[in-house]
Amino acid sequence: MAAFDFTEKLLSLQDTEYKLFQQKLVPTVSPDAVIGVRIPVLRQLAKDSVKKIPKEDIQSFLEQLPHRYYDENNFHAFLIETIRNFDECLATTEKFLPYVDNWATCDSFCPGVFKKEPEKLLPYIPSWLNSAHTYTVRFGINMLLRLFLDEYFKPEYLDWVLQANRNQYYINMEVAWYFSVALVKQYETTLPYVQERRLNPWTHNKTIQKAIESRRLSENQKNFLKTLRYK
Repeated sequence: MAAFDFTEKLLSLQDTEYKLFQQKLVPTVSPDAVIGVRIPVLRQLAKDSVKKIPKEDIQSFLEQLPHRYYDENNFHAFLIETIRNFDECLATTEKFLPYVDNWATCDSFCPGVFKKEPEKLLPYIPSWLNSAHTYTVRFGINMLLRLFLDEYFKPEYLDWVLQANRNQYYINMEVAWYFSVALVKQYETTLPYVQERRLNPWTHNKTIQKAIESRRLSENQKNFLKTLRYK
Protein backbone atom coordinates (compact mmCIF):
# COMPACT_ATOMS: atom_id res chain seq x y z
CA MET A 1 0.00 0.00 0.00
CA ALA A 2 1.32 3.44 -0.96
CA ALA A 3 2.17 5.87 1.82
CA PHE A 4 -0.35 8.60 2.53
CA ASP A 5 0.36 11.62 0.29
CA PHE A 6 0.51 14.58 2.66
CA THR A 7 1.52 16.98 -0.12
CA GLU A 8 -1.59 16.12 -2.10
CA LYS A 9 -3.66 16.67 1.03
CA LEU A 10 -2.10 20.11 1.59
CA LEU A 11 -2.76 21.10 -2.01
CA SER A 12 -6.43 20.18 -1.53
CA LEU A 13 -6.60 22.61 1.43
CA GLN A 14 -5.27 25.60 -0.47
CA ASP A 15 -6.76 29.02 0.24
CA THR A 16 -5.72 31.26 -2.66
CA GLU A 17 -6.39 34.51 -0.79
CA TYR A 18 -4.26 33.32 2.12
CA LYS A 19 -1.56 32.20 -0.34
CA LEU A 20 -1.16 35.77 -1.60
CA PHE A 21 -0.96 37.03 1.97
CA GLN A 22 1.66 34.45 2.93
CA GLN A 23 3.79 35.15 -0.12
CA LYS A 24 4.24 38.73 1.09
CA LEU A 25 4.78 37.66 4.69
CA VAL A 26 7.75 35.38 4.02
CA PRO A 27 10.01 37.14 1.47
CA THR A 28 12.82 34.62 1.94
CA VAL A 29 10.57 31.90 0.48
CA SER A 30 9.92 31.55 -3.26
CA PRO A 31 6.30 32.50 -4.08
CA ASP A 32 6.00 29.21 -5.96
CA ALA A 33 6.76 27.33 -2.75
CA VAL A 34 3.68 28.69 -0.95
CA ILE A 35 0.52 26.58 -1.21
CA GLY A 36 -1.59 28.75 1.07
CA VAL A 37 -2.91 26.55 3.90
CA ARG A 38 -3.95 28.44 7.02
CA ILE A 39 -2.02 27.73 10.20
CA PRO A 40 -5.03 26.52 12.27
CA VAL A 41 -5.89 24.10 9.46
CA LEU A 42 -2.32 22.75 9.44
CA ARG A 43 -2.30 22.33 13.22
CA GLN A 44 -5.58 20.43 13.14
CA LEU A 45 -4.35 18.27 10.28
CA ALA A 46 -1.26 17.37 12.30
CA LYS A 47 -3.37 16.40 15.33
CA ASP A 48 -5.76 14.38 13.19
CA SER A 49 -2.93 12.68 11.30
CA VAL A 50 -1.26 11.21 14.37
CA LYS A 51 -4.61 9.64 15.29
CA LYS A 52 -5.68 8.39 11.87
CA ILE A 53 -2.62 7.97 9.63
CA PRO A 54 -0.22 5.02 10.05
CA LYS A 55 2.84 6.00 12.05
CA GLU A 56 5.18 4.76 9.31
CA ASP A 57 3.54 7.16 6.83
CA ILE A 58 4.09 10.08 9.20
CA GLN A 59 7.68 9.00 9.78
CA SER A 60 8.21 8.78 6.04
CA PHE A 61 7.02 12.37 5.61
CA LEU A 62 9.28 13.57 8.44
CA GLU A 63 12.25 12.00 6.66
CA GLN A 64 11.48 13.71 3.36
CA LEU A 65 13.81 16.66 3.87
CA PRO A 66 14.10 19.12 2.30
CA HIS A 67 10.45 19.67 1.51
CA ARG A 68 9.36 21.49 -1.62
CA TYR A 69 6.68 23.68 -0.04
CA TYR A 70 6.63 26.24 2.76
CA ASP A 71 3.37 24.70 3.98
CA GLU A 72 5.03 21.29 4.20
CA ASN A 73 7.64 22.78 6.52
CA ASN A 74 4.92 24.27 8.72
CA PHE A 75 3.07 20.96 8.77
CA HIS A 76 6.35 19.17 9.58
CA ALA A 77 6.85 21.51 12.57
CA PHE A 78 3.33 20.87 13.83
CA LEU A 79 3.80 17.10 13.52
CA ILE A 80 6.91 17.41 15.69
CA GLU A 81 4.83 19.32 18.25
CA THR A 82 2.64 16.23 18.68
CA ILE A 83 5.60 14.08 19.82
CA ARG A 84 5.31 13.52 23.56
CA ASN A 85 8.63 11.76 24.19
CA PHE A 86 11.29 14.38 24.94
CA ASP A 87 14.27 12.59 23.39
CA GLU A 88 12.38 11.70 20.22
CA CYS A 89 11.05 15.25 19.91
CA LEU A 90 14.51 16.75 20.41
CA ALA A 91 16.13 14.47 17.83
CA THR A 92 13.41 15.21 15.27
CA THR A 93 13.66 18.93 15.97
CA GLU A 94 17.43 19.00 15.51
CA LYS A 95 17.10 17.11 12.25
CA PHE A 96 14.50 19.62 11.03
CA LEU A 97 16.06 22.94 12.11
CA PRO A 98 18.66 23.17 9.30
CA TYR A 99 15.82 23.11 6.77
CA VAL A 100 13.79 25.94 8.31
CA ASP A 101 14.10 28.80 5.84
CA ASN A 102 11.86 31.57 7.14
CA TRP A 103 10.87 33.40 10.32
CA ALA A 104 7.21 32.33 10.27
CA THR A 105 7.88 28.59 10.39
CA CYS A 106 10.54 29.19 13.04
CA ASP A 107 8.35 31.33 15.29
CA SER A 108 5.24 29.16 15.09
CA PHE A 109 7.15 26.08 16.24
CA CYS A 110 7.28 25.26 19.97
CA PRO A 111 6.89 21.60 20.99
CA GLY A 112 4.73 21.07 24.03
CA VAL A 113 7.16 18.59 25.57
CA PHE A 114 9.79 21.38 25.65
CA LYS A 115 7.37 23.53 27.62
CA LYS A 116 6.82 20.69 30.09
CA GLU A 117 10.53 19.97 30.56
CA PRO A 118 12.36 23.28 29.98
CA GLU A 119 15.24 22.44 32.28
CA LYS A 120 15.90 19.31 30.26
CA LEU A 121 15.91 21.42 27.08
CA LEU A 122 18.27 24.11 28.38
CA PRO A 123 21.62 22.33 27.72
CA TYR A 124 20.83 22.16 24.00
CA ILE A 125 20.09 25.85 23.51
CA PRO A 126 23.72 27.14 23.48
CA SER A 127 24.57 24.98 20.47
CA TRP A 128 21.58 26.42 18.60
CA LEU A 129 22.66 29.96 19.47
CA ASN A 130 26.12 29.21 18.09
CA SER A 131 24.83 27.74 14.85
CA ALA A 132 25.82 29.17 11.47
CA HIS A 133 22.19 28.74 10.37
CA THR A 134 20.05 31.84 10.85
CA TYR A 135 16.81 30.14 11.84
CA THR A 136 18.46 27.67 14.19
CA VAL A 137 19.83 30.68 16.10
CA ARG A 138 16.44 32.34 15.99
CA PHE A 139 14.77 29.18 17.28
CA GLY A 140 17.20 29.06 20.21
CA ILE A 141 16.43 32.67 21.12
CA ASN A 142 12.73 31.88 20.80
CA MET A 143 13.04 29.05 23.31
CA LEU A 144 14.74 31.37 25.80
CA LEU A 145 12.03 33.98 25.24
CA ARG A 146 9.11 31.60 25.65
CA LEU A 147 10.40 29.31 28.37
CA PHE A 148 13.09 31.14 30.35
CA LEU A 149 11.90 34.65 31.13
CA ASP A 150 9.66 33.75 34.05
CA GLU A 151 10.25 31.18 36.80
CA TYR A 152 13.24 29.61 35.04
CA PHE A 153 14.96 32.93 34.30
CA LYS A 154 18.65 33.44 35.09
CA PRO A 155 20.56 36.67 34.31
CA GLU A 156 23.19 34.83 32.25
CA TYR A 157 20.59 34.02 29.63
CA LEU A 158 20.64 37.69 28.67
CA ASP A 159 24.33 37.28 27.84
CA TRP A 160 23.59 34.18 25.80
CA VAL A 161 21.24 36.17 23.59
CA LEU A 162 23.56 39.18 23.48
CA GLN A 163 26.35 36.98 22.13
CA ALA A 164 24.01 35.55 19.51
CA ASN A 165 23.43 39.05 18.08
CA ARG A 166 25.04 39.37 14.65
CA ASN A 167 24.66 41.17 11.37
CA GLN A 168 21.62 39.22 10.17
CA TYR A 169 18.21 40.85 10.07
CA TYR A 170 16.14 37.85 11.21
CA ILE A 171 18.46 37.23 14.12
CA ASN A 172 18.73 40.88 15.14
CA MET A 173 14.96 41.23 15.06
CA GLU A 174 14.54 38.24 17.36
CA VAL A 175 17.23 39.57 19.71
CA ALA A 176 15.32 42.85 19.90
CA TRP A 177 12.08 41.01 20.57
CA TYR A 178 13.74 38.96 23.30
CA PHE A 179 15.20 42.00 25.08
CA SER A 180 11.94 43.93 24.79
CA VAL A 181 10.06 41.09 26.51
CA ALA A 182 12.89 40.77 29.03
CA LEU A 183 12.43 44.46 29.86
CA VAL A 184 8.76 43.77 30.56
CA LYS A 185 9.33 40.63 32.64
CA GLN A 186 12.77 41.24 34.19
CA TYR A 187 13.09 45.03 34.03
CA GLU A 188 15.75 45.72 36.66
CA THR A 189 18.06 42.96 35.43
CA THR A 190 17.64 43.81 31.74
CA LEU A 191 17.78 47.61 31.91
CA PRO A 192 21.61 47.84 32.19
CA TYR A 193 21.93 46.15 28.79
CA VAL A 194 20.04 49.08 27.31
CA GLN A 195 21.57 51.80 29.48
CA GLU A 196 25.08 50.61 28.64
CA ARG A 197 24.23 50.20 24.94
CA ARG A 198 25.46 46.62 24.74
CA LEU A 199 23.37 45.89 21.64
CA ASN A 200 24.17 47.24 18.19
CA PRO A 201 22.35 50.53 17.42
CA TRP A 202 19.63 49.03 15.22
CA THR A 203 18.80 46.23 17.67
CA HIS A 204 19.02 48.65 20.60
CA ASN A 205 16.46 51.03 19.09
CA LYS A 206 14.19 48.20 17.97
CA THR A 207 14.27 46.78 21.52
CA ILE A 208 13.12 50.11 22.93
CA GLN A 209 10.45 50.50 20.25
CA LYS A 210 8.93 47.12 21.03
CA ALA A 211 9.23 47.51 24.80
CA ILE A 212 7.36 50.81 24.90
CA GLU A 213 4.51 49.23 22.92
CA SER A 214 3.83 46.97 25.92
CA ARG A 215 1.02 47.85 28.30
CA ARG A 216 2.91 46.17 31.13
CA LEU A 217 5.54 48.89 31.47
CA SER A 218 4.70 52.08 33.35
CA GLU A 219 4.66 55.44 31.61
CA ASN A 220 7.72 56.44 33.64
CA GLN A 221 9.59 53.36 32.46
CA LYS A 222 8.59 54.00 28.86
CA ASN A 223 9.61 57.66 29.02
CA PHE A 224 12.97 56.73 30.46
CA LEU A 225 13.57 54.12 27.75
CA LYS A 226 12.82 56.75 25.10
CA THR A 227 15.72 58.86 26.40
CA LEU A 228 18.08 55.95 25.74
CA ARG A 229 17.48 55.75 22.00
CA TYR A 230 20.24 56.30 19.49
CA LYS A 231 19.46 59.50 17.62
